[in-house]
Amino acid sequence: MDELKARHRALWALGDYPAVAADLVAPLGPVLVAATGIGPGHRVLDVAAGSGNVAIPAALTGAAVVAADLTPELLAAGQTLAADRGASLTWREADAEDLPFAPDSFDVVVSCVGAMFAPHHRATADEIVRVTRPGGTIGLISWTPGGFVGQLFATMKPFVAAPPPGVQAPPLWGSEEHVATLFGDRVSGVVAEKRTLTVSAFASGAEFRDYFAANYGPTIAAYRGLDADRTAALDAALARLGDGALVGGGMEWEYLLWTASVV
Repeated sequence: MDELKARHRALWALGDYPAVAADLVAPLGPVLVAATGIGPGHRVLDVAAGSGNVAIPAALTGAAVVAADLTPELLAAGQTLAADRGASLTWREADAEDLPFAPDSFDVVVSCVGAMFAPHHRATADEIVRVTRPGGTIGLISWTPGGFVGQLFATMKPFVAAPPPGVQAPPLWGSEEHVATLFGDRVSGVVAEKRTLTVSAFASGAEFRDYFAANYGPTIAAYRGLDADRTAALDAALARLGDGALVGGGMEWEYLLWTASVV
């Protein structure tokens, strides 16, 4: 387990995920803040917060926010961003599967394309419920299996080693049925809605591929150890994926917005 966590931590330190968050997925943070009704006085935890895509806009509402992530490099980047934006919040190194907080500590617990990458889904869901007070709100944004990022992981899958037993695919969190099995009757008032994020940063599939190969940890990891032929095959597969998604100069990346109250 320690080795798995170390690999996971190192994966997200590769490349420049804060750039990915800023360049591509920044609009999702305010979406989740609005969907969960975060405001002044709320105690908020952002699980797998990365560089603060949700935590920073949440703090700017006047909420008392803790941003927790397994990767110190992302937390350091988030602290700099928060200072630049005048946001005051707490940054804490923490494992989504073993959160260092007491039960019922938070009014709102959120995660935006973050907790979905923790390797053990049920353990992550259990921890999210444990630290949310009864009547409190859970809010999640996750890439869907059939959406663009889900297809990205499916495209990279043949080029990476099989995960250890018990590790589940991240895009499963974008399946309403899967999330229902994780939380069960511990939550009520579930609202689940598939939406899309418009991404207009890439003019071609090759441009998308090159950006992700330079900045996105899972893609960088997929290329490691490949010989020339396999590298060329992955190059071609990612460029095809990007080209296929480009319509009218942009891409639509599907995600699941899921909110519920803890019973």
